[in-house]
Amino acid sequence: MRYAIVGNSGSGKSTLARKLGANAGIEPVDLDEIYWEPEKPGVRRDLAEASADLLSKLEGQECWIVEGCYEELIEVVLPLEPKLIWLEPGEAVCLEHCRNRPWEPHKYSSREAQDRNLEMLLRWVSDYYRRTGPMSYQVHKQLYANYDGEKECIGLAGDAGDGRD
Repeated sequence: MRYAIVGNSGSGKSTLARKLGANAGIEPVDLDEIYWEPEKPGVRRDLAEASADLLSKLEGQECWIVEGCYEELIEVVLPLEPKLIWLEPGEAVCLEHCRNRPWEPHKYSSREAQDRNLEMLLRWVSDYYRRTGPMSYQVHKQLYANYDGEKECIGLAGDAGDGRD
């Protein structure tokens, strides 16, 4: 069992990864922890270094789960033939999930620190459908369409779909 889960912030990637991991007895890899410089919020790591770290974490493991919005890092694991899951529940659901997100102590020093970033996060979630680049709806849609391996798009109703509009 190998999974690569991609989608917008608030789409349910971490929740699904934890559920799948609990069922299999494995700890999912949160790509947030690989993509960004440690202790430097908002500073991206060198992609080659982040990619090497990711592959190192997965080396020798038969079963693994990676999750995140970073298309560049998801691309790194696709040659390892995971099931690609694209979560796309829609903007309203993602926004609601972000508003109701519990405190993430692995990302923020306090609930207050997390809440200070909420408005920025909500703008980021909404912009997913308009921006271009590796963390956008268009790029995730293309990633999904181009992947020849096993895949599933879970959309607005939570139903599996083919990722087409």
